Amino acid sequence: MKEQVNILNNNLYPLKLIPVSKETIWGGDRLKKSYNKKADFENIAESWELCVRPKEMSMIANGECKGQSLGDYIKSNGTSVICENFNSDRFPLLIKFIDARDRLSIQVHPDDEYGLKNENEFGKTEMWYIVEADEGAQLVYGLKQGCTVEDFRKAVDAGETESMLNFVNIHAGETYFIPSGLVHAIGAGILIAEIQQNSDVTYRVYDYNRRQADGTLRQLHTEKALDVIKPLTSDEIEKIRFSKGNSGNDTLANCDYFKVKRLNIDGKTELSADKKTFQSLLCMSGNAKINFGGNDYEINKGDSYYIPAGMGAYSISGKAEIIVSEV
Repeated sequence: MKEQVNILNNNLYPLKLIPVSKETIWGGDRLKKSYNKKADFENIAESWELCVRPKEMSMIANGECKGQSLGDYIKSNGTSVICENFNSDRFPLLIKFIDARDRLSIQVHPDDEYGLKNENEFGKTEMWYIVEADEGAQLVYGLKQGCTVEDFRKAVDAGETESMLNFVNIHAGETYFIPSGLVHAIGAGILIAEIQQNSDVTYRVYDYNRRQADGTLRQLHTEKALDVIKPLTSDEIEKIRFSKGNSGNDTLANCDYFKVKRLNIDGKTELSADKKTFQSLLCMSGNAKINFGGNDYEINKGDSYYIPAGMGAYSISGKAEIIVSEV
């Protein structure tokens, strides 16, 4: 992916993406019913909207490059469609919808150093934007105040894992930032948009003794989880979340790995994709049109677009809520 190739200008346009759907024991049906997601299986737990990975790949649904994978598009056009001076062999972000009909496992992600050493994968810092939440829905968001890693280890060993966790009530429209090392879990009845480092390393520490369809218990990674868990405070989390600055209420995160903004469009909004970074557009609600080069591209609830770095000025017109992510 490091090789630079001359860019063909007619390939720089808003790329509508076809996601990769995932099925799990805790997945719901909202993504199929309300967000126009397709799958051969009944319930979609995760819809990987922007992904460039060896086994999972977004496909392009429109225009000159229709039918190409996003990975092949990058190979053909050069890594400058990601960002200028790109110097990694891996695409930087993974962006998903997650629909939790049931609660997810208690888990934690390592940092880059631990992940690369032990899994040959980057670590994972991520953020959740709450799209929908049933009344009374909760997240696990870190350890209880004052709980040390040793306290947590003792609770795990005693079969009392949940007694040391910080449960928070949540509502649609809220953002939760999850640095590597923060123990966490999505509760039942929640639909989120997740923006994260491009990594699939998860260490499960507790899964409620649930059995999979074949009757087996899901694998736990207790020792690795305990290696990487950090008792982060709210102030420490916010410092990491906005380590690159905070430009107002619409900035949901601005850290070393990604910058995320929320656009509430009612009318026309002018935007631009310069050479510094691509942009991901993920539509939470509403209907709008992206205008670029005299052409309109519909973006509706559930749609995902990749805006190549260097594409230049464009606008969005309509009434919609859109999450914009970049590096």
